[in-house]
This record gives sequence, C-alpha cells and structure tokens, in this order.
Amino acid sequence: MAKSAEKTKKSKSKKVFTPNIVAFACNWCSYAGADAAGVNRLQHSPNFRIIRTMCSGRVTPAFVLKAFNAGADGVLVSGCHFGDCHYIFGNHKAVEQFDKTKALVKTLGLDERRVRLEWVSAAEGPRWAELINEFVEQITALGPSPLNHKKK
Repeated sequence: MAKSAEKTKKSKSKKVFTPNIVAFACNWCSYAGADAAGVNRLQHSPNFRIIRTMCSGRVTPAFVLKAFNAGADGVLVSGCHFGDCHYIFGNHKAVEQFDKTKALVKTLGLDERRVRLEWVSAAEGPRWAELINEFVEQITALGPSPLNHKKK
C-alpha cells in the first residue's frame, strides 16, 4: 500500500510543460479567422491567449517583449495577406516590425523560433487552427522560455 502511494506522489510531482502562447491578431483578418475556427468548432490547442490589434503593423517589438516578460513562452503575430490589408500597407509594416523584433529576440539570447509572423484571412479558420496547433507543438519542443521559468 505504501508503494502505490509513493508512485502516485512521484507521478504528481512530474509536471508536464504546457506553453503559454500570446497571439497578436489583426482585427480585420486574423482575428476573424480565429473566430471562424471557434464558430466552426475546429479543434485546436487552448494554450494561447489572443490579443486583438487593429493592424499587425502596429505590433512593435515592445509588445512582444512585454508578452515574454508577462510569462509567454512564444509569441505569434498574425495579419492580413498582402494585398488584403484594411490599412493598405499595414502588413508591409508588420514585416518591418517583425524583422526588428526577431533581431532583438536573438540579441537577448532567445531562440528566434519563439516568435512567428503568419498571414491568415477571415475565411481561413481551418488554417488558424492548424497554425495554432503547429506553433504550440514547436514551443513545447523548445521548452519553457528562459526568461520566465527560472527556479527562484
């Protein structure tokens, strides 16, 4: 009887890593695509929090760093496809901002695979679900962010 209690105690002490993902999604396409995935009840990982932005071009490196500082293990920035941006060149601005973000993340010593830029339209609910699942798997394989999960 004591051995089974010991096994239960050991199995409870092993904690499985579940990543925290922050997804910045543009209001006009990506957020609507995420909504379509939910409305259509497409199965995808619940390990993310979505933040609606008016445009992916407005997501600065400071937003991404703040997400990491708040406990994110990975950050996804998602916007409209080229030519479909509500603000005409917002997704071009997103590429510029993301290049700066990626360089900064690399400078901080983080694996640059912890940040990702993707294009998802309002009609691509299945793509959103697939993208979330893929990114959660990728971050799970990388493990906890070294910025947030240090033992104290």
